[in-house]
Amino acid sequence: MFTGIILAIGKIAQIEPNKGDYRLKIDTGSLSLDGCALGDSIAVNGVCLTAVELGQHYFWADVSNETLSRTTLANAIQGSRVNLELALTPSTRMGGHIVSGHVDGIGTIIDRKTDARSIRFKIKTPDDLAKYIAEKGSICINGISLTVNEVNGSMFGVNIVPHTLEKTTLNEATTGTSVNLEVDLLARYMERLLQNETTSKNSNNITEALLRRSGF
Repeated sequence: MFTGIILAIGKIAQIEPNKGDYRLKIDTGSLSLDGCALGDSIAVNGVCLTAVELGQHYFWADVSNETLSRTTLANAIQGSRVNLELALTPSTRMGGHIVSGHVDGIGTIIDRKTDARSIRFKIKTPDDLAKYIAEKGSICINGISLTVNEVNGSMFGVNIVPHTLEKTTLNEATTGTSVNLEVDLLARYMERLLQNETTSKNSNNITEALLRRSGF
C-alpha cells in the first residue's frame, strides 16, 4: 500500500524485452533504497512493481502484459522521468490517501491552465471509471494523491500546487499527455457491497435505507 505522496523523481534507465513482456531498470535518483529488500513493492508513476534486483540507487522490476495493457508503462522509453514512492511502513505518515498501486485505467489531459501559482488540469477518464470519481474525493494520478475539484461526466479537474509541481513529473505534463489513474478504493468496495445487497434482493435500486444498512 502507498499514500500517493511522491518521495522522488527517478527515470527509466533500461528496458529489456523478456519472453513477451518487459523488465525495467529504474534509476531512483535521490531516493535511497536502504532498508528495501528483494520482493518489496515500489510505486512507479502509480504502478506497484516488485523489486527483483536491487542496487544502491536502482532496481529492476518485471512488468507483465496485464500491467502493460492498463498503464502508461506500455509506452515507456529509456530516459523517461517517473514518480517514485516506497511502500507504507507502520511509521509512515498518512499524508495522502490509501493507494494500492493497482492502476484502473489511463486518462488524458485535455486542458492545462495557470491559476496564480498553481496549475489546473482537466482530465478525461475512461467512461467506466467516471462513476467512481466524486467532487472533493480522492484520485491518484501517476502515483500522486490529489483532490478532485470538479466532475463533469467523464471529465474531472484537479489543482496542482507549486510544491507538487516541483516534486513530481506533473510539471512536464501538457494537453494530450496520458496519465495512470487509480480511483478511490472505498468507492470500488462500496459498489461491490451494494451489488451484493441488491443482487440478493433482486433489485437494482440503491436507496438511502440500503446505504445506511451497508454502513455508509
